[in-house]
Amino acid sequence: MLNHLRPALVLLGAFTLLTGVAYPFAMTGVAQVVFPAQANGSLVEKDGKVIGSSIMGQSFTSDRYFQSRPSATVGPDPADASKTVSVPYNAANSGGSNYGPTSKALIERVTADVEARKSQNPTQAVPMDLVTTSASGLDPHLSPEAALFQVERVAKARNLPIEQVKALVEQTVEQRTLGLLGEPRVNLLALNLALDKLGAR
Repeated sequence: MLNHLRPALVLLGAFTLLTGVAYPFAMTGVAQVVFPAQANGSLVEKDGKVIGSSIMGQSFTSDRYFQSRPSATVGPDPADASKTVSVPYNAANSGGSNYGPTSKALIERVTADVEARKSQNPTQAVPMDLVTTSASGLDPHLSPEAALFQVERVAKARNLPIEQVKALVEQTVEQRTLGLLGEPRVNLLALNLALDKLGAR
């Protein structure tokens, strides 16, 4: 019996060391050398302080900033740990709402969001990504149309010319990866940081 067990145990130990220790350490080392910023979370700093990540969305609520799409992430209720409450862009709990298209709660929430967006810009159709959540709930991007939809509100709040704010959005549009993967998009954190550099009057 030992003759049969010994090779199995040796292989188990060898592959545990190879795939569970050596390989992860090697990949971590390569990543730190070749892609250090990405390996450490693509962190964004301002004045020496980490303010976010270029690959992680965050909630912007002020009219002075371009606002993110809704996020369905939740967190523990401080008043009752057995319940959850809405915590937008909670990286510890990535996920969508899982509401189906006939969900009353989803229909009511989207309808309310559409009306709120229409009040900000009544002359344009509300882009879909301003009222729907992403599958992860952590998407850092908006479509160029969703960013341009907010230009008038942001320009007014900052007392800046609309054309100047619009030009800033157009400058920050990221094109399809390798010219064919994905869609054109705007990173909200990068856009809002560029907006802060413009200042306000």
